[in-house]
Formats: sequence, C-alpha cells, structure tokens
Amino acid sequence: MKRLAHLPSGITRGLDFLIPDNWSPEQALAVVELIEDLRARICMHYDLALHDLLREQHSPPEDPNLNDIGDPF
Repeated sequence: MKRLAHLPSGITRGLDFLIPDNWSPEQALAVVELIEDLRARICMHYDLALHDLLREQHSPPEDPNLNDIGDPF
C-alpha cells in the first residue's frame, strides 16, 4: 500500500483521496466552505468531548516515577 501525503491528522495509511486538478477556483472554494461548515457543526455538537480528547492525545505520558523521592542514582 502506498503512503499518503502528510496529513494534519497524522494518518499515514489508507485510501488516497484524489482531488481533480481541473476544478475551478469556485468549485474548490465551495468544497472548502462545505468542509468548514461540517467542522463547525461537529465542533458545536462535540465541543467539550473533542477538547478533552485532543488534550488527552497531545499530553505527554504520565511518568509514574516523577514524584519518586528514592535514591536518584
């Protein structure tokens, strides 16, 4: 399976989504606006849950030895 271009989601495998190279600027803008509207609707509905999940995914893992005051050497 070929690798996808770098995506903001970090997904590196799957089906490549081809975008026609003959869209007019108006068609491209219509798609961008549709995606922005979809994102806004999803965020309105799942705002807090998305925020919590993103924070969890982007937080560094907890170090169980962080507060260990035993012998440091």
